[in-house]
Amino acid sequence: MNLPEVIKDLVNAQNNFDSTAYANCFSETAIAFDEGKNHTGKTEIKSWIEKANKEYNAKMKPLSFEGDAEKGSLKAEVSGTFPGSPLVLTYNFKFDGGYIESLKIS
Repeated sequence: MNLPEVIKDLVNAQNNFDSTAYANCFSETAIAFDEGKNHTGKTEIKSWIEKANKEYNAKMKPLSFEGDAEKGSLKAEVSGTFPGSPLVLTYNFKFDGGYIESLKIS
């Protein structure tokens, strides 16, 4: 599967529970939307993923990716210590300058 570098980095960071590396995939003004909440900026995104990592121990297995340098959609099997694990989730991205500008998980 041909994933953009920033998505490879994001998956690697998630699977290593590295919240700093995860946040570094995002622009300074990025917005991540998950479980009904927006997380804005690298600091807030780092706090969100750090808390989620501790609570859910989620790992991602990419299944498919469609997109280009501006936007993309990743389907991934996510497993961890949450109800219904594993689940297939869709990660919708907008990119800017090689960074994630927005992420919406559904």
